[in-house]
Amino acid sequence: MKKTVITSVLVLTFCSLFSQEKDTIRGSEYNKWSVEFNVGTNKGIKPFSTGYFSSNENKFFNMSKVNHFDIGVRRMLSIKFGLKFDFASDNFSNQNGSGSLPFETQQYRIGLQGVMNLARVLSFEEFTQRFGLLAHAGIQVAKFTSKYGVSNGASENNGGLIYGLTPQIRITDKLIFTADFTMVSNVRQHLNWDGSTSAKDNNLTGEMYNTSIGLTYYFGNKQKHADWYIPAAVVVPDPEVIKHLKDIDILMKDTDRDGIVDHLDRQNNTPSGVTVDSKGQFIDANLNGVPDEMDPKPKDGIDGVSKVVIAQSDAIQSLIEKGFVNLFYDLNKDEPNVGSTNNVYYIIKFLKSYPTAKASLMGYTDVKGSAAYNLKLSERRVKNIYNIIVSNGIDPKRVTVLGNGVDKDYSTDTKTGLSLARRVSIILE
Repeated sequence: MKKTVITSVLVLTFCSLFSQEKDTIRGSEYNKWSVEFNVGTNKGIKPFSTGYFSSNENKFFNMSKVNHFDIGVRRMLSIKFGLKFDFASDNFSNQNGSGSLPFETQQYRIGLQGVMNLARVLSFEEFTQRFGLLAHAGIQVAKFTSKYGVSNGASENNGGLIYGLTPQIRITDKLIFTADFTMVSNVRQHLNWDGSTSAKDNNLTGEMYNTSIGLTYYFGNKQKHADWYIPAAVVVPDPEVIKHLKDIDILMKDTDRDGIVDHLDRQNNTPSGVTVDSKGQFIDANLNGVPDEMDPKPKDGIDGVSKVVIAQSDAIQSLIEKGFVNLFYDLNKDEPNVGSTNNVYYIIKFLKSYPTAKASLMGYTDVKGSAAYNLKLSERRVKNIYNIIVSNGIDPKRVTVLGNGVDKDYSTDTKTGLSLARRVSIILE
C-alpha cells in the first residue's frame, strides 16, 4: 500500500509539471516523435500460491529466459516532458531448476505514461552529450490469463500503476540504445501470477517488474530530438551596457574611411587613397591645397626646402598612431573592405622604404560560424595579404603569416564588436 501511495504522488507530480511546462521554443528546433522496441525478462513479485514462483527465488535478475516484449510511441511536449503510449506482452512460467510447480500464464498490457527527461532536468549536457536518462510513470490496464496449471483458462482484467527509469546511449542522432527497469502494480488483482485464485490476506495486489534492452528511433527532419536538444542560453543585455556599446559605435564612425574616426578628424572629407596625419588631414608638403599623391608637380618641401628623412622607428610609431596596422573585413569575406584597402598600400610603401623592416600578418574572424571554418577563413585572409605584398616586390622572407581563427576579445552583441574582430593585424618590426 505504501508503494502504491508513493507511486500515485509521483504520477500526480508529473501531471502537475506537464500542466505548468511551457514550450518556449515551440518545437521548431527539434523532433518530437519517437518509437521504441524493447525485449527482456520479467519477474512476478506477488501474489503466488504456495509452491509456485516464476524464477529462482534467490536471483533478483534472471536473463536466461526472454519473456517480455513491448513497443511504444512517445511524443515530447518540450525538451523536458512528454507522453508515451505502449503495449507489452509478459509470459510467466516456472523455470527449469527453480523448484516451482509447473504453470504458465500470459498478460497483455497497454499503458499511458508521462515522461520526464532527467538528463535535461539534471543538466547532463554539462558533462556528456552521449548518455541520457528518462523517468516514466502513469496508468496501465491489462488482460491476464492462465494457460496451463491448476486454473487453466481462468482470466481477468487488471489495472493499476506503472513507473520506471530508462538510461539512454546515443548511437546516432536518429537511433538510441536503451535499457529499462519498470515496476508494474495491479490494483485488486484476484488471480495469482501462477493462475490460481489469490488469497484475501495478500490484499489482492499484484506486483511485477520488467528488465529490458531496446532501441528507440526518432522521427522528423530536424537534426536533434527533444531528448538531446540543448537550447542556446537567452541573455538579456544590461541597458547600461547597450547604451555604452552604442556610444562606442558612434565614436568608431569614420565617414571618409581614412583611418581617423570622425570626432578626431579635422578634415572629414579626404579623398580616397591619400596619406593623412594623426588628425585626419592629408599631407600637402608645398601647401598648395592638393594632396601630395594627387599633385602633378609636388615640390620637395616648402620653398624647395628638402624633407627630413624619418627614422624607421619613428615611421613605425607613426603608422601605429594612424591606425595603419589593421585591415578590416566584411562578413565571410577574405579581401579587405573598402575602408582598409588604402592601408595595404601604406604597408607596402613602408616595407619598400625600409628594406630591413619585417611584417607579421595575424588573421582573425568573429565568432559566427564553426571553429574549423573560421580558422580556414583567417588563414585565407592573411594569405591574400601576403600574396599582395610579395607580388609588389617584397622579399617573402620578410613577411610571416598566421591564421588565428576566432578573436573573442571584442563584444559579440554589437555590429562594431564583430567588425573589430574580423581583421588582419600587421605587426611591424
